[in-house]
Amino acid sequence: MPIGFGRNDMENTTEMTKTMKEEEKNELKDRIIAVLSGIYDPEIPVDIYKLGLIYEINIDDDGVVKILMTVTAPNCPIADYLPNFVKEKVSAIMGVKSCEVELTFEPAWSPASLSEEVRAELGLDEGFGFGDMMY
Repeated sequence: MPIGFGRNDMENTTEMTKTMKEEEKNELKDRIIAVLSGIYDPEIPVDIYKLGLIYEINIDDDGVVKILMTVTAPNCPIADYLPNFVKEKVSAIMGVKSCEVELTFEPAWSPASLSEEVRAELGLDEGFGFGDMMY
């Protein structure tokens, strides 16, 4: 009898397709956040995750990652570059099947989204305006 894929073999192959459990998704999300925390905005000395540029990180059962992000301003010089860079870095993480990055300006990014830690680090609580830093 020739060796090949019969009906039972196909069913076994389908059963072997692994879907991610919630715990695995959470671990993967932590690895994604760690990678995003290593990507810095070139104009502000803060990583893009702490800066609040990442609005959503969604992971489906197959390891497909969808990231919704923004930049500090619509005319930001890295608006064309940063989403592709994020996609490249996140796609390289073990467990990520593929990555899609969507850039949005709704809602618009605001310094109000910064944590107290980042605000203090940037000196924003000391009367130094955010606009003074950027332009």
